[in-house]
Amino acid sequence: MLHTFDPSGIFVSSDATAPILSFPVSSNLSATEQPKQTANQTTKILHLINGEFFSGAERVQQLLANCLPDHGYAAHFAMLKPGKFGKLSGLAEDCLHEVPMQSRWDRTVVERCVELVRLGGFAALHAHTPRTALVAAQVARRTDLPWVYHVHSPTVRDSDRWLLNWINGQVERYSLRHCNALVTVSQSLRDEMLRRGVTAQKIFVVPNGVSIQTPIVASERIGQRHWRLGVVALFRARKGLEVLLEAFDELCNNSKNNGETYQLDIIGSFETEVYEASIRKRISSLSSRQFIRTSGFVTDVPQRMRELDLLVLPSLFGEGMPMVVLEALACGVPIVATRVEGTPEVIRHRSEGWLAQPRDPSDLADVLSLATASRVKWAEASAAASRRQRERFSDVAMSAAVADVYSQLLG
Repeated sequence: MLHTFDPSGIFVSSDATAPILSFPVSSNLSATEQPKQTANQTTKILHLINGEFFSGAERVQQLLANCLPDHGYAAHFAMLKPGKFGKLSGLAEDCLHEVPMQSRWDRTVVERCVELVRLGGFAALHAHTPRTALVAAQVARRTDLPWVYHVHSPTVRDSDRWLLNWINGQVERYSLRHCNALVTVSQSLRDEMLRRGVTAQKIFVVPNGVSIQTPIVASERIGQRHWRLGVVALFRARKGLEVLLEAFDELCNNSKNNGETYQLDIIGSFETEVYEASIRKRISSLSSRQFIRTSGFVTDVPQRMRELDLLVLPSLFGEGMPMVVLEALACGVPIVATRVEGTPEVIRHRSEGWLAQPRDPSDLADVLSLATASRVKWAEASAAASRRQRERFSDVAMSAAVADVYSQLLG
């Protein structure tokens, strides 16, 4: 069973000093997907996560748990909003701890996390969201532990709900005054944190990474004129699915006389039932509806990715560094994405993929047409995609850099 701690407690505040950090050196190695045993590891890090979903940030957390033991660290997870992470991460139950937080202002969670830290013998804390950063700041003060904050996306623009963005931004701003080190997944997020007043000495850029995969054999598809497009996400308004549906409809209508055919796979769950219903209603109104299918949540993303010819990511605004793009690169699947902060640091236009303007269905349709104009160019992009992931975005490079942060904090 997952461990649950429930003594009561209160919030306190403190200041913290920050060590000087250096930037990580990339590695082109990878590691097995199997979770590693942690019983013999001597340095344990407690990650505070939300835990109700399993999406890009949770994939990062899973890969860190798999790879950090190679660098002398064992990752445990305190889930403040228990949900899919505990069931889908594949991690050993003894490193998963449920610490349910009833609301953002639930004060009892601090004492429960303090008790977990003391019983577990953890050396540092690692928070991944504004909510968990708020808790980590208080737990660190009570336990005198250093803590790291991991920035996965631009919090103040993380949704289309301005009030929620503002609240999360204020919570994050307060918490960051007390963290010892801040990890950003992209250079654009580092710049964002600098603009928000975080000192450069605290910031450590660690690009996301995924495990190396066997890429598709692009040469086997050279003669095909049927194109299978896919979008993989936890779907919410910011992902731009409505823009993609309109662009796909235009693409299909414009291709009726050129012999090319298209299919769009919508792979993933929806954040709310209301949003899912609105998307299904929109699909039913399209002339291309017979070429669109939804698949729901999948656990084997690489396998579904290999079935695609193109991954499409039509995000409306900043993504940090999308894990799904890195998964596509690893599988040798070229990408069509929008020019939002973070993504262009991974995808170079006309190299591993193609970039379109966000919120512009016509431009996205034009770029999709360009990407599917030549199987030869597409095959070149496939080879470039696999090569770029191996050279720049491996899970071992990511975990080695995070381990370097820990070593500097604890050294």
